Amino acid sequence: MTHAVRIHRTGGPEVLAYEEIPLDAPGPSEVRIRQTAIGLNYIDTYHRSGLYPLPKLPAVLGREAAGIVEALGHQVTDLAIGDRVAYPMAAGAYAVERNIAADLVVRLPAGVSDRLAAALMLKGLTAHYLLRRTHPVRQGETILVHAAAGGVGLIVCQWAKRLGATVIGTVGSAEKAALARAHGCDHAILYREEDFVARVRTITGGVGVPVVYDSVGRDTFLRSLDCLAPLGTMVSFGQSSGPIDPLDIGILATKGSLFLTRPTLMTYIARREDLLAATRELFDVVLAGDVRVEVHQTYALADAARAHADLESRRTSGSTLLLP
Repeated sequence: MTHAVRIHRTGGPEVLAYEEIPLDAPGPSEVRIRQTAIGLNYIDTYHRSGLYPLPKLPAVLGREAAGIVEALGHQVTDLAIGDRVAYPMAAGAYAVERNIAADLVVRLPAGVSDRLAAALMLKGLTAHYLLRRTHPVRQGETILVHAAAGGVGLIVCQWAKRLGATVIGTVGSAEKAALARAHGCDHAILYREEDFVARVRTITGGVGVPVVYDSVGRDTFLRSLDCLAPLGTMVSFGQSSGPIDPLDIGILATKGSLFLTRPTLMTYIARREDLLAATRELFDVVLAGDVRVEVHQTYALADAARAHADLESRRTSGSTLLLP
């Protein structure tokens, strides 16, 4: 047996229940992990609310954690009991212990702590595919990042600066603007007080940006298109303000033959070799000091409901962890 946070029905934070659940021995290609830190991500709220339907209920939420290998299936040969490991995209993370397919986890280097890994994996690998694969950022480009003071946003700002870009970011408060600037954002726009389209056009001399990274969704999507230069790329990778309304794709032509993509991390790391390559590059920039990940909030795993409520009300910044 172990303890986990499950939902028996979809809804608000109140549907999260901390309870005892059974735990079998790991399967032939699985490992058992005693988890030491669990990442909180906005996608968790989508699963809880039913916006992203889960295959069945009850279900243990969460996608990201770090911990210690405690048991191995007999087919697992590249991990050992006692190894420190982490994973970025595997349903069922809100648990004290869990079994997981061995090919979904990566071994942690000495310079990456468990808590850092739990705050880093999903958000950091999201930043990796955004900046290195969806639209490979080049030196001298100016980019727009929405929610620049969020967990993914802070990593994107830092990594984009390392790549030689000028970073424009939108934020919701003066405090978050200061946080974004401290992490590489050159121009922090308070979107509640300023017209971010006008500011982007001013900053870029009327040209616009080659790419917008937008995790906000409904509130920013259409106006983000107006920030793009001709042939620019709109990367819509989240919807914290709600789903985007149906779109007549003709608008992409009239606004400059724009490109639009709705990527997910799962696609980019579906092959183990891609997971390992992306993780190596992520760990390299972190260990070099080019990307700092700061945990600004921690909650006991049993207090996951409060953590969800704070995340959705935008009372958090940076990364948040649940601690078993």
